[in-house]
Amino acid sequence: MIKKEDLPECPVATTVQLIGSKWKLLILRDLLTGTKRYNELKKSLSGISQKVLTSSLKSMVEDGIVIRTDYKEVPPKVEYSLSELGLSMKPVIETMAQWGQYYKQENK
Repeated sequence: MIKKEDLPECPVATTVQLIGSKWKLLILRDLLTGTKRYNELKKSLSGISQKVLTSSLKSMVEDGIVIRTDYKEVPPKVEYSLSELGLSMKPVIETMAQWGQYYKQENK
């Protein structure tokens, strides 16, 4: 988890530091529709490597954005979902989707 004293003063820079990568944003997008298992995320994120997915999920869990639930079963069952903090990103992601749609329409 990033310590408060290590966060940038600028709130936009803080947001970018926490969720600014392409993959973290797309993980957030996918988890907004509900809890997912690792392989479900891997399939929906075309082009992501196992290393990057694992690293991104780990940092998002450490930052309190994603909740990792390990059911301690054989075979292993682990699920990922958004925390309340992660869910608070919903309006931001929705606005980004709307802007992306607008951009695509304006630049045909």
